[in-house]
Amino acid sequence: MVALLTSSRSRSILTRSYSARAGVGKLGILMMNMGGPRTQEDVAQFLSNIFLDRDIIKLPMQKILGQFIARRRVEKVKQQYMEIGGGSPIEKWTRIQGEGMVNVLDRASPETGPHKYYVGFRYTEPSIRSAVEEMLSDNIDHVIAFTQYQQYSGSTTGSNFNELYRVQKQLDPGSKLRWSFIDRWGAHPKLISAFADRVEAQVQRLKEDVRRETPILFSAHSLPLNVVDRGDPYVAEVGGTVAYVVDELRRRGITNPYRLTWQSAVGPLRWLAPQTEDAIKSYGANGYKALVMVPIAFTSDHIETLFELDIEYGETAQKAGIDQYLRAEALNDHPPFIDALATIVKEHIDADFPTSAQLLLPDPGEESEQTAQTRQWIASQARPLD
Repeated sequence: MVALLTSSRSRSILTRSYSARAGVGKLGILMMNMGGPRTQEDVAQFLSNIFLDRDIIKLPMQKILGQFIARRRVEKVKQQYMEIGGGSPIEKWTRIQGEGMVNVLDRASPETGPHKYYVGFRYTEPSIRSAVEEMLSDNIDHVIAFTQYQQYSGSTTGSNFNELYRVQKQLDPGSKLRWSFIDRWGAHPKLISAFADRVEAQVQRLKEDVRRETPILFSAHSLPLNVVDRGDPYVAEVGGTVAYVVDELRRRGITNPYRLTWQSAVGPLRWLAPQTEDAIKSYGANGYKALVMVPIAFTSDHIETLFELDIEYGETAQKAGIDQYLRAEALNDHPPFIDALATIVKEHIDADFPTSAQLLLPDPGEESEQTAQTRQWIASQARPLD
């Protein structure tokens, strides 16, 4: 049973300075993420959508080179999905999380309920377009766009919000739907505690003679360096989450050394380093016999955890001489995590639907015209707080 919401002092790496209009009406919560192919037949379109998205990766002659890279990867990625059951479980977990979240909210905030969640994925169905169509059909008045990327990047949450702006402009030109945004929450105390639960469980499984010295590798999805160079906040925010989790682990008496590494780099561009796979090889070569892996930028299982971390890197660890290779479970349906989701939404409601100043601040580097338009639209949905 998910615990009832309790108040928490929310850490934040953003300044909340704007609020949506008063008068909420019928409320919907849009849970936004990249998505994943439901079946083998969906893999090709999924990859094509990713490599054509200039928010996530900018390529010369994008339509040609992006499609080329996608086509070359189709059969390999299909096989990877076959090894984890045939398709991505991300929709399953998102719906379980959404159902748990609204059940807690209905009890904790009946005056704004009943609450309904919607799933909007960037690259697969159920798409952002499908979600907006459903909300319009349901006569929703106010939507909280709740990114499920807890650390902000223009290539993830930013891309989702760009697509949301385009879809909203097409389907709701009269702005029947009113929007507010939860754009980052990687420092929230309840999220940090939930991550620490998962890490602590694996540390306790380590053999006693190596338990205190085994490295903890926090692994996050990598970014192309050209995204980082324009001032994208993702690296700093992931690092912030890691720092808070380590602080909580220290409070619990877990003092293992740790590092932050990066996974899932693809294509011809330069990406963040060190790569997770290289780090595993390095620690094996340096005589470490155990590792604890933590998917710190993911909150539910999908191909990056079930295949890349568990199978691919598990084989790398075995070849490197690592005898005990443990991976912290994804948060999935962990009750404290469900409570965290509900708490974050409840705090957003109680604060009168604020929009963060961070979301309205452009990166110092080059910004696309689309991103600038989206930011203006987001700002139009809010008013300065008194």
